[in-house]
Amino acid sequence: MRRWVWTVVLLMAPSELVAAQAMSEHRGYGYVFVAPGIATDGVGAVATLHAGVGGERFVYRGLGIGGEIGYASALLAPSVGAGVVSVNSSYNFRRDSKLAPFVTGGYSLLFRSGAANVANFGGGINYWFRERLGLRLELRDHFAVQNTSVHGVGLRIGLAFR
Repeated sequence: MRRWVWTVVLLMAPSELVAAQAMSEHRGYGYVFVAPGIATDGVGAVATLHAGVGGERFVYRGLGIGGEIGYASALLAPSVGAGVVSVNSSYNFRRDSKLAPFVTGGYSLLFRSGAANVANFGGGINYWFRERLGLRLELRDHFAVQNTSVHGVGLRIGLAFR
């Protein structure tokens, strides 16, 4: 539990520094999410649940880099899951407007007793209903690079903060 608390604190720290900037100069944001979804190996499918925290920093206009950490498991067997760490790049369209669409993609590491390298790709919107708080909706696909029939697709629902 302490690891999760420290992870959230460390991911939120950059957003607090950003909050001290001028209101119109958003240099990044953090988010928390829960993502119901499905995992498939091309033959069968199972319902999944993925939860996590992340953040990103804008490096040039709408181009950003970021990372996240979370836990994903089968919906009916939450103890048989894996940790998920991702490093991504993204592009945020109209990043300073109320409705800000984005696309993202990158590398993810799934770990438990072993590890699996996967790629991820997704897109969604941040709806900023307050200056520093918004609703995040995203569709994300984690897929095995060596076996392209293995996918984990989730509809992420969460809060974004800047």
